[in-house]
Amino acid sequence: MNVSEALKSIGCTLLLGDPEAEVREVVYDSRKAAPGAVFVCMKGTKTDSHDFIPQAVKAGVRVFVVERGLKELSGPLPGETTVFQVKSGRQALARLSAARFGHPAEKMTCIGVTGTKGKTTTTYMIKAILEAAGKKVGLIGTAGAVIGGQTYATVNTTPESYELHQYFARMAEAGCEYMIMEVSSQGLKMHRVDGITFDCGIFTNISRDHIGPDEHADFEEYLYCKSSFLDLCRVSLVNRDDEHFQQITEGRGGKILTYGLENQADFKGTSIRYVAEPDFVGLEFAVEGQMDLDVRVNIPGRFNVYNALAAASVCGLFELPGESICHGLEHLYVNGRMEIVHTSARCTVIVDYAHNAVSMESLLETLREYQPRRLVCVFGCGGNRSKDRRYSMGEIGGRLADLCILTADNSRYERPEDIIEDIRGSVEKTGGDYVVIPDRREAIEYSIRNARPGDMIAVIGKGHEDYQEINGVRYPFLDRQVIEETVSKLEQGGQTWNT
Repeated sequence: MNVSEALKSIGCTLLLGDPEAEVREVVYDSRKAAPGAVFVCMKGTKTDSHDFIPQAVKAGVRVFVVERGLKELSGPLPGETTVFQVKSGRQALARLSAARFGHPAEKMTCIGVTGTKGKTTTTYMIKAILEAAGKKVGLIGTAGAVIGGQTYATVNTTPESYELHQYFARMAEAGCEYMIMEVSSQGLKMHRVDGITFDCGIFTNISRDHIGPDEHADFEEYLYCKSSFLDLCRVSLVNRDDEHFQQITEGRGGKILTYGLENQADFKGTSIRYVAEPDFVGLEFAVEGQMDLDVRVNIPGRFNVYNALAAASVCGLFELPGESICHGLEHLYVNGRMEIVHTSARCTVIVDYAHNAVSMESLLETLREYQPRRLVCVFGCGGNRSKDRRYSMGEIGGRLADLCILTADNSRYERPEDIIEDIRGSVEKTGGDYVVIPDRREAIEYSIRNARPGDMIAVIGKGHEDYQEINGVRYPFLDRQVIEETVSKLEQGGQTWNT
């Protein structure tokens, strides 16, 4: 791989060495440095890889991409060293990574989804439709990278650019025709998706979130980063009902189409009907405009009408059969997103990833539409995050749930009791009923054991996560598994339902 050729689109300056330098590998972590690699230096929020140039030199690296001048680099450089300077090391990493793996994204139809809420569910809806149409699909997002029947754990919703292109290459090798991915605001801000052209992009919505240290300075920056996604798309499908629609789309490139429920749109959802039966909880609606279709979705929620509408619309743009769209949405499974783990005449138990005020409010308001006897919410809040999140979640729970069961989430380096106390204060201000059960397993068991006929129980905050993080250690824990074990014990007579 010729380094200067790979960086041509963003521009680079040769500071030292061979302008035609070639490499076999790309690294941005000095611990992976080796002869034949180019070491890309960039300043992060906690470390600056420029400081690790001496270690990379010792490991045999002789080609570097840097953001600084020669005089600012750490340690002496061997005589045969080549150094290229760029404005952004992250942009350079994205271009070099794509070249390293032979630009694999260009070998597939690429679909990206961004927004504050709904990214994961929408990507899985699109995946289900495409697979119902007989297409091979790869997916990257919050729940990991899915290639064929294999799921790879990822640290970020949108992984670093090198890992992204590595996954793309695996998808292409596996014969995937389509690549679907969640595109986070951090992924956009950190240039992880630079250089990728999405055949179609979806913008689900935007609201105040991810604002704070190591995230976004304010809502304006968050909105700017999110909306920059549209410039990467040939065609964009944007939620016309979002109050920031004009700001999202103004001045952005590519063709822009719309979907929505309230305003006039290219794809409009109508005739929404909520369905709650002993063996099915979901919704039905019609798609009008550039598509004419009646669909049935096996997960509840008005916001999932938006998600399903977006998924159906984008698949309609690719001219997939209507029966594939209907089949995919009716037989959908999304791990930890409005996931119905148990439903019976006794109660319905749902697991959802809602871990902030916006998602929680939307979830509980949606479940109210199904008119449960009681709406019970089991939740906590993550530690070492803005306290405003726990205050607002407590207020929403107290206002919208008939009973809040306050428990632990990922407490990280905080005491679970302190987090629960902050939530409890907000619940009390609403006058809502609550109980405190710090142990999450016990809290879930309590909610089910004490269910009344017709209750709907929402266990929220962790969704697909299969761990609890306590003092920096991740312990195995999966909400769905605890629910299934509890119901099994009750149904087999090992325990009794309380009345």
